[in-house]
Amino acid sequence: MTRKADVDPPAASPDEPLPRVPDSARSARVVAAGILLSRIAGLVRERLFAQYLGTSAFASAFRAALRMPNVLQNLLGEGTLSASFIPSYSHLLERGEHEAAGRLAGAIFALLLAVAGGLTLAGALLAPLFVEIFFPAFTEEMQRVTAACMRVIFPMTGVLVLSAWALGILNSHRSFFLPYFAPVLWNAAMIATLLALGGRRDGAGLVLALAWAALAGGALQFAIQLPRVLRLEPRLRVHWDTKSAHVRQVVRNAGPAILGRGVVQVSSWIDLFLAGLLFTGAVAVLGYAQTLYLLPVSLFGMSIAAAELPEMSRQREEGAAVLRARLDAGLRRVALLVVPSAIGFIVLGDLVVGALYRTGEFGASDNALVHLTLAGYTVGLLASTATRLYASSLYALDDTRTPARIALIRVILSGVSGAGAMLFLERWGVRGEPFAIAPVAGNDAALPLGVSGLALAAGVAAWVEWLLLRRAVTARIGTGAAPVVPVRLLGAATVAALLARGIDVLLPPLHPIPRAAIVLVPFGALYFAFAHLFGVPDAGAFLSRVRRRLFR
Repeated sequence: MTRKADVDPPAASPDEPLPRVPDSARSARVVAAGILLSRIAGLVRERLFAQYLGTSAFASAFRAALRMPNVLQNLLGEGTLSASFIPSYSHLLERGEHEAAGRLAGAIFALLLAVAGGLTLAGALLAPLFVEIFFPAFTEEMQRVTAACMRVIFPMTGVLVLSAWALGILNSHRSFFLPYFAPVLWNAAMIATLLALGGRRDGAGLVLALAWAALAGGALQFAIQLPRVLRLEPRLRVHWDTKSAHVRQVVRNAGPAILGRGVVQVSSWIDLFLAGLLFTGAVAVLGYAQTLYLLPVSLFGMSIAAAELPEMSRQREEGAAVLRARLDAGLRRVALLVVPSAIGFIVLGDLVVGALYRTGEFGASDNALVHLTLAGYTVGLLASTATRLYASSLYALDDTRTPARIALIRVILSGVSGAGAMLFLERWGVRGEPFAIAPVAGNDAALPLGVSGLALAAGVAAWVEWLLLRRAVTARIGTGAAPVVPVRLLGAATVAALLARGIDVLLPPLHPIPRAAIVLVPFGALYFAFAHLFGVPDAGAFLSRVRRRLFR
């Protein structure tokens, strides 16, 4: 059946007023608040992790053990359910078919329980084999510790898949804060373990205790959402049903979504495998950089996309103009907040990394290498956040195949170029104090830069994905109002970052945390001031909202 959104004119007339659509900005802020609290807890966890494990062999072993089971969570978790379950479930709610919505939710839970349970059991049993295949360069002790942790973490990811199902229910009912706050409990369990056992156990004992803490935290993350789910969906009946047309629609849409998530996981595993061939701490360096890189992706890309997807799904029958208006507004909000994040990571990232990680076993050279790796990822930061909105637009139109095909192209490009960049940069190394980049040969104090090549290739590939998704969305719903000229945002962020760097140069020696605060707070204020001065409307609106809250 032809959808209304596909038959509207592909472009809006310049004289045609944009349609009024319900504002999801408040919902996005609620999502961002939950994500922010979760990420703050995650950053505290990472700082303690760096303090007690640094870039040691056991740090890499735990990162590797966490990554393999995480494939299960990514294949069946929030990304797949956002693409397949949320659009169908939200659409049923919008049409008032509450009984059908409850049956759909129960059937999807049963399917997830069966599939995730089976894969979890298989993963726990095959953990030693996985480690031998994917981490052949690990020492025998590292492989043993990695496999032991993996056997505990696989059940954790199965529980987190069910937690993602609860998130889908709550988001569809416009209850956004709790599901994005819930990971705080997951982080809190590991923080408590690090505080209690850090420095008291050897590296192997500490990371195994962390694995058990992660399992307990995953159970808490699901448990805190369940009462709210049952209140919002009183018609929920967990049952096996593969004959329902709605269930089949979700499963059909889930297939390409899982494929898309799968190729992304392949890309991640290629990076992990290649990093495992480098120096002992390379896998840990990659993890530290990704934690910071994903912060703005989650806060600004995921929050806006998560708030928009249910609304786009509810309104998909109202025409392409409505979807265009929602997409344009979301992209403007993304650019306003992600552009300064990207420039800040590149120009001031050493201060950010130092404030979070510079302690204990984490030294100056580690700081410099993580910063350069973060800068490589940051090249594609704006693209990565914007593509979440483009993908949500296609998911709302029941199109999960296009994002999957485009993700495959990005993965191939990232893998091939990443291997080349890694080999080229591996000949060079970075030293922290004083900062210097020089050939590795004969310089034992320098850490090789190969891992940053993997990140840089991923950043470039993200722009290819952005371009292809943008073309696909334009073909379906046309183009809307012209976005804010990104050059203005880039100019404002660059000027603000250079001035902030000047502040840093003038400061006397300080602890990394106050130093970062003294530099980064003025950077943020200067960015919004310059963006407003350069005529960016959203910046002025942001400043007005801040003034109202401060002086009301």
